[in-house]
Amino acid sequence: MNKQLNRTQQIVFAALFIALSFVGANIKIMGSVAFDSLPAFVATLVLGWGWGAVIGFIAHILTAATSGFPLTLPVHLINGAMMAATMIAFHFTIGFCLKRRMNSVLAYALGCIAAVIFNVPIALLAASPILSFAVAMAYVPALIPAAILNVAIATIVYSFFPKKYQSLSPVEHAA
Repeated sequence: MNKQLNRTQQIVFAALFIALSFVGANIKIMGSVAFDSLPAFVATLVLGWGWGAVIGFIAHILTAATSGFPLTLPVHLINGAMMAATMIAFHFTIGFCLKRRMNSVLAYALGCIAAVIFNVPIALLAASPILSFAVAMAYVPALIPAAILNVAIATIVYSFFPKKYQSLSPVEHAA
């Protein structure tokens, strides 16, 4: 959690990121694949893993809802939970790397890789008992580029945020 923001500021930022997720949910790449998670990734970096997980879950549900829950509500609930897990993995991978005094560019790149792994193959495996493995794997070609774009653009946007809004910065972890 960003210690420089008070609770009211955190809630305002969370509401803003949820609203931006709704906007992203309406920018479709294919079916229910959209730019909904981009604000959730930024929220994870600004507000921390807890808020990021909540916003990631809501973001996925917003995209599914605007698409008419094409894969059924249970599958989208699983995917929402996996999006929350993706935000947690993203945050802790970057934090772990920065605590080890790893180059910050490499730390964020590894965080992005962890996010894509959680967001696509692990999430699809979690949903495959309901979807079937073949149907889940059919989504890989659309999900991989979307996941990469969402997390990469979010990381780039975050780099332009003022330091006071950055919860995962090399300076914080160097001490």
